[in-house]
Amino acid sequence: MSPTSAALQPSFDELGTPLADVTFVVVDLETTGGAADSEITEVGAVKVRGGRVLGEFQTLVRPSGGIPAMIQVLTGITNQMVASAPAASEVLPSFAEFATDAVIVAHNARFDTGFLRRGYEELGLQWPRPTVVDTVALARCALLRDEVPNCKLATLARHFRAATEPNHRALSDARATVDVLHGLLERVGNLGVHTLEDLTEFALQVSPDRRAKRVWAQSAPESAGVYYFVSDTQQPAGRPQREVLYVGKSNNLKRRVRSYFSAAEKRGRIHEMVRVATGVEFVPCATDLEAEVRELRMIESLAPRYNRRSKNQRKLWWLRLTDDAFPRLSVVTQLRDATHFFGPFRTRDDANDAALTLYDAYRLRRCTTRLSPRKPSPSCALGEMGRCVSPCELGEGAEQYPAIVADVAHTWGGDVRPVLRSVRGRMRRLIAQERYEEAGEVSRRLHAYYRTSLRFHRIRSLAACPQLVAAVPSSRGWDIHVIRHGRLAAATSAPSHRARAASEAAVASAETVLAASHGMPAASIEETERIAAWLELPGVRFIETDGDWAWPINVGLPDGALPAEVLGPEPLGQEPLAPEPLAG
Repeated sequence: MSPTSAALQPSFDELGTPLADVTFVVVDLETTGGAADSEITEVGAVKVRGGRVLGEFQTLVRPSGGIPAMIQVLTGITNQMVASAPAASEVLPSFAEFATDAVIVAHNARFDTGFLRRGYEELGLQWPRPTVVDTVALARCALLRDEVPNCKLATLARHFRAATEPNHRALSDARATVDVLHGLLERVGNLGVHTLEDLTEFALQVSPDRRAKRVWAQSAPESAGVYYFVSDTQQPAGRPQREVLYVGKSNNLKRRVRSYFSAAEKRGRIHEMVRVATGVEFVPCATDLEAEVRELRMIESLAPRYNRRSKNQRKLWWLRLTDDAFPRLSVVTQLRDATHFFGPFRTRDDANDAALTLYDAYRLRRCTTRLSPRKPSPSCALGEMGRCVSPCELGEGAEQYPAIVADVAHTWGGDVRPVLRSVRGRMRRLIAQERYEEAGEVSRRLHAYYRTSLRFHRIRSLAACPQLVAAVPSSRGWDIHVIRHGRLAAATSAPSHRARAASEAAVASAETVLAASHGMPAASIEETERIAAWLELPGVRFIETDGDWAWPINVGLPDGALPAEVLGPEPLGQEPLAPEPLAG
């Protein structure tokens, strides 16, 4: 047996439930129609296992209204026939008992299970969410187009030489569906479908090759960690080459990896990835946060071709004040020797929007010319319009300019309120003039600026802390993390009686982390944000802190205070201004 064949040989645990051991209840309903207010008029069901009939269930059902004439002609069920029949409130509990723990089979199952589910809910019965096999879907996957002209029950019954001819009566149709089911099971058995799990996945068009690879999950632990799919190829020189195709994380590796080989996975590019993969490997982690961080680091370092997110964690945009005599705003990707900066932004357009917000709030110069502090130059159009103080003229504007730059640096340092308040007059005029689109655009930029301010100080506050040791209760006892300058330096978990000793051991063995330049984290921004989100979880307890984890007091606002900060207090005796533009 080749290594590849051995790798794909399933164990007994992976085989699933053999079809011969599955109890099927094949059901058919007759109804007053297909509308939402239609009712059941007959229930027919056959219970089978291993090819043997275990029992049958059949009864007419009395609807609350009359049966339409066309339905009477189609089914042969008349109003007189159901007049003395039991109501659905009597029939459905009996059927529920008959079908307990069975797989439901029906031809066009969505129709029948829809009526059953609705009937259960109306009676206060809990719908058991059974496994459902639709013989229509199964036939479409198992039979070729030139074998049957369509997948109607009568057509399939003739094809498989069913002993009962379907005639739009519930029990007859259910008996015919049993024979169709057995014919289909025999057919798909030749295609490698031998278990209930195989059957449901086959009906959902999961390929045999993909189903066969689910044995790769056999060795995965049922715990947190990182998994990565690999492709091993042989090079012409005889040297093997390994490529990591995809990296992911989960709090249950076995369950997550198994899902890639089932109908639960619907992403086209992932189907392709699984097809070309030759194996999957695992990195168990002590905590869920460690798994998140390891995933980010592996994606950043390996750049797997089937991962889309987190591949460019360092590609961010910032605003900085240049070091000119009259500083201006500059959009950059590298901070280098910047003293005053703000961000990060995910795109250049986001950074430009933030710059426009600051230009609205402060009369900073926008020209890119390097101005001389001694030789005046003519003012531009923005200066003539009063939207720039024109420091280029070396007059009063040049004297005011250092204070303007200091104000920008101050708002970046932690007080976002001046920027939010700067548009009050403009916003109120736009709203009064019903220019809601313009007001919405200004509001959108302000919201984005405000969110970036929160993000900026969230990551800087962690970057400033030489060490934080924190823990949170989990199913493992306590998840404990050592965080240094915004980077995860160690992770462990321990039961309550060993938590203190485990935290001390984690600190002793933690990675040495040096502070990064510019007060930024020693990790990627995305990693630091994941850590911040964990630290903000309810129930997190701090074991040790070195430094202060704190935000400036005016970097954020109380819940619901942003609209009032932008629009200002309402004048007495006037109606409140409409808040709708703020949602723009």
